[in-house]
Amino acid sequence: MRLDRKVAAVVAAVVLMTPLAGSASMAGDLREAKQPTPACSPGTTVTTDDGPVCGVAGAAVTSWQGIRYAAPPTGELRWKPPRRPTPWTEPFVATTEGNQCAQPAGAGPGSDDEDCLNLTVRVPAKRGPGPLAVMVQLHGGGFLLWKPQDASRLVTAGNVISVEVNYRLGIFGFLAHEAFGAQAGNYGLQDQQAALRWVQRNISRFGGDPRNVTIYGASAGGSSVCAHTISPASAGLFQRGISESGEYNSLLGVDTVWQAQDCKAKLPTEAQAQRTGARFAAAVGCGDVAEAAACLRKTPAAVLLKQADHGRNPDNGTVAPIVDGKTLPMSPGEAFATGRVNDVALMHGVARDETQLPSASTPADYEKLVRQQYGKHAAAVQRLYPLTRFPAPAPFLAFRTIVADSNSVCPSMINNERLAEHLPVFAYQMDDTDVPPQFFLDPTKPNGAYHIAEWLLLFPDGVELAPNQQVLSDQLVAQWTGFARTGDPTVDGTPRWDRYTAENPVVMSLNAAGDSRLTTDIPRQHHCGFWKKLTPFAEGR
Repeated sequence: MRLDRKVAAVVAAVVLMTPLAGSASMAGDLREAKQPTPACSPGTTVTTDDGPVCGVAGAAVTSWQGIRYAAPPTGELRWKPPRRPTPWTEPFVATTEGNQCAQPAGAGPGSDDEDCLNLTVRVPAKRGPGPLAVMVQLHGGGFLLWKPQDASRLVTAGNVISVEVNYRLGIFGFLAHEAFGAQAGNYGLQDQQAALRWVQRNISRFGGDPRNVTIYGASAGGSSVCAHTISPASAGLFQRGISESGEYNSLLGVDTVWQAQDCKAKLPTEAQAQRTGARFAAAVGCGDVAEAAACLRKTPAAVLLKQADHGRNPDNGTVAPIVDGKTLPMSPGEAFATGRVNDVALMHGVARDETQLPSASTPADYEKLVRQQYGKHAAAVQRLYPLTRFPAPAPFLAFRTIVADSNSVCPSMINNERLAEHLPVFAYQMDDTDVPPQFFLDPTKPNGAYHIAEWLLLFPDGVELAPNQQVLSDQLVAQWTGFARTGDPTVDGTPRWDRYTAENPVVMSLNAAGDSRLTTDIPRQHHCGFWKKLTPFAEGR
C-alpha cells in the first residue's frame, strides 16, 4: 500500500519518523493536484439549514463530502470560536474530499490551508427503516496531524450513518495568548462541538437519528472523546463515545513526542498556555501585546507552522488542549476522578503493548530511558521489570512493557474504575500481537499489540488480513456499530461483553481467531497497584 494511502488510513497520534523542524514547506507543491470535481448523482440533493448539498450515489454508500459546517477560520476569524457559515442557495457539489486542516509535513504532505472546517456524511445505499444511528469520527494525530478515515465499512456492515470531521489542528487549533482574551485556546475542540451541533440540526435530513449519536476516535481522537465526556458545552450533543488508545502521554510528563494531551494527563492551565503563547508570538515578531492579536492573524500560515513545529520546545506555542475554564473546566482525568462528567455511555480501552516513546536497544539505553522517564522511581521500576525476566531483545521488550503499563494500560484501568462510578463503561484491551504493522513501526522489532492496532482492523484499506485477523476485524466492526446502535457491544456473532463495574471489573481482551474473552487479571499482570500511585489525580483515592 502506498505511503500516502497509509497516511490517510492512520488517523492517530504516531511517533514521527522525521523531525518536523524545517520540513514543513507549505507551498502548493506539497498538496496533491486538484482533480476535476465530479458531477452529483441524480436524487442526492439534501437541503441543510445552511443550504442544499448534492453528492454521489454508489452501489453500497451514498456520500456527501466536504460539507462546510463552519465559516473559514481565516483572517479575523483565526483563533476565534467557530461561526456558522454564510448560507448558500445553489446546491453545493459535495463529491470530492474536503480540505484537511493546516499541518506540518511529517509522514505525509503538509498543508497551510486554513479553510478546512468541513465534514463528510456517508449513508447506506440500502438502509433499513427508521432513522439510523450516527457515528461521528474525530481523527487522531496528536492534535497536530492527519485527517479522517473513510468509514464506509462501518456504514455498510453496521447499517449506520458516518460523519467524518476535519477540525483545526496544532497552533491554529490551540494557541492561547492574552491578546485573544480570557478562555482562549481549544478552538479545535470547539470545532468538533460545532460539527456535533451541525449533526443535531441536520442529520435527520440524511436519515440519521440526532438522539442516537456516537463519537469515536483513536489516539488524539480517543482523547477528544474524553474531552467531550467532561466538557459542559458537549452535553446533549452525543449519547455514546468510543475512546480508543486515548491514554498515551508520558506518565510523569517527560515526553519526547507530544504535548500533554491525553485522557489522564494534567493539561496546561490557561495561564501556562498564555506564557507559552507569548514566547511563540515574540518568536514570529509579534511580541507587543497590544498589537499581538492583529499581528498574529496577519502572519502567514507557513511561518506559524514552522515556528510551532512539533510543539515540544518552549517557544512553539500550545498545539493541544488546555484547561481554559470553559470548554475544559479541568483535565479529563480530574473530572473522571471527581465525577464531573456528562450523561453518556462509553467504550474505552487501549492496546496492551502500546508506546509513544523512543525504544531501548541496549541495556544502557534501558537504564537511561528508565531514569529519564521515572526519575526518583527508576530503581523501583527496574526492580519490577528486570532485564533478566525478558527474552531477547530484552532491552526493547522490557522498556516497551514498562511504557505500555505506565502510560496506557494502568491509566486506562484507573479511568475505567473512575468512570464506572458514574457512567456505563465497556472496557477493552487490544491483545492481538499479529496485526499487520503500520508505517510508524519498525517491522523487524517485536511490537506486540501496538498503539491503535485495532484501527487498522476496523479500516484495513487494502491491507490483506490473514484469516485469524479477519475474524477479529469483523468482530470489531460488529461490536463498534452494535454499541452505536443500542449502547451494548454484545451483538450476534460476537462474545458477550459485560459492563465494567466495581463489583464485576471485567475487561474484554480482544484477540484474533475468535479468542476474545472477558478478564479481570489485567491490573495484576501489569503492576497497576504500583502505577496507580503515580497516575495524575490519584490524591485522596
